[in-house]
Amino acid sequence: MGVRVLCLRHAESENVVAGVAGALPPAELTPKGRAQAAEAAERLRGEGVIRIYASTAVRARQTAEIIARALGLREEVAALRGLVEFGIGRLEGTADPAVRARTAEVLRSWVVDGRLGEAVADGETGHAVVARVAAAFASIAAAHPSETAAHPDEPATRPNEPATRPDQLTAGDSGTVALVGHVGSLTAGLSVLCPGLGEQVWGAPLPHAVPFPVEWDGRSWRCASWPTLRQDR
Repeated sequence: MGVRVLCLRHAESENVVAGVAGALPPAELTPKGRAQAAEAAERLRGEGVIRIYASTAVRARQTAEIIARALGLREEVAALRGLVEFGIGRLEGTADPAVRARTAEVLRSWVVDGRLGEAVADGETGHAVVARVAAAFASIAAAHPSETAAHPDEPATRPNEPATRPDQLTAGDSGTVALVGHVGSLTAGLSVLCPGLGEQVWGAPLPHAVPFPVEWDGRSWRCASWPTLRQDR
C-alpha cells in the first residue's frame, strides 16, 4: 500500500482578498478563511489522517493547525519550505493587474505548455518551483516507508489518466496524510509529478481548503481527481 496525500490549497487569506500577487509568506487567514479551514477539517474527519504537512507560509500553517486541532492530532504540523507559493521577485506584493495577468500567463506556460524556463520578472522559474515541490512530496513518501514499498510484482501506476471530478474520499489507512499548499506551486508541481494532468486542469483553479487525493504507490504519483473540474472537460 502506498501513501495517500490529501492535498488542499490554504483557506482564504488577506493577500487573496487584497488582490496582490506573489508568494507573500506573512499573509494571514481572514475570518472566512478560518471558517473554511474548520470545514476542511470536517471533510477530513474519518479519513485516517496521521500527519499534516504544510508550506511554511503563515496562511498555510494556520490552515493546517486549525485542521490538526480539530482532528486531535498529537504531532505538530510538519512545515516544508518546498511547498511555498512561487515567487515573482521584485514584483512581490503588487496589485497591478498587468503583473497578475503576467503571473497567470507564466503559470499557464508551466502547467499547459511545459515551458518551465519562464518566470515573472526576476522571480522563480518553473524548473525551480517543480523541483522543490517534487522534493517535498518525495520527503513525505520517504517519511512513510512501511506504507510506500511497492510489491516487486506490481506494475507501476501510470498517472496519465485524465482528471475527473473529485471522487468520494475513501476512508484512509495508516499511510494517509494531509498537505496544505498553494494554488500556483501545487498546480505546477502536480502537473509534472502526474503526467497529463496540466492541460486537463487548467481553467479549474484550486478552491480554498477543498481536499483531493494524490497517491504514491512506491514508484509514481497519481492524481485522479481535481476540485472544481467540470464533468464536460
